[in-house]
Amino acid sequence: MDWELKGTVIVACNCDYGCPCNFNALPTKGKCEGTWTWHVERGTFGDISLDDLNFTVCVNWPGAIHEGNGEALILVDERADEAQRNAIETLVGGDAGGPWGVLAWTWPTIHGPKPVAYDLHLDGVKTRVKAGDSYEVVSETIKNPVSGAEVHPGATLPEGIVFKEADFGSSTAFRVSDGIAYEHPGKYTAVGPFEYSGA
Repeated sequence: MDWELKGTVIVACNCDYGCPCNFNALPTKGKCEGTWTWHVERGTFGDISLDDLNFTVCVNWPGAIHEGNGEALILVDERADEAQRNAIETLVGGDAGGPWGVLAWTWPTIHGPKPVAYDLHLDGVKTRVKAGDSYEVVSETIKNPVSGAEVHPGATLPEGIVFKEADFGSSTAFRVSDGIAYEHPGKYTAVGPFEYSGA
């Protein structure tokens, strides 16, 4: 199946700013509790359009991501019709490739996919996402702890799986509560473009 997606990904987790996973190091606290939301600006899965849809994967792993045994919550835009939901479910399942082809095996326990209403405001590191009552992240710029001045770090990751380049921020709110639950304000966020394809 030919497919391609292009848009913006919003990342949040329980790690300190920057997230060691981006640099092939272990998570800050020894385990990962993290989420990705993909906003598809343009996308097709075969002849199915995925334009302007959103979906989220939230996972609670007992250790580092690559050690597996995670428990996931998958959320899908309630505006998606049955064919679009099935396409997104196939993608997130990993069999079609993309970042999920690398990551999906790490969350063998899955809640969903659950259709939810998305309230999404894209504004770089000041992006915010609310997905029903299940998930919320509000990102802001990181502040210098001494002066309070805003700082604007980011990273270029040529070998990145989820993104190749992103701006880093701080969560003023970050919570998941639906099958799995955690809350981590004041931790790592990242917002950047993505472009994936498979054949």
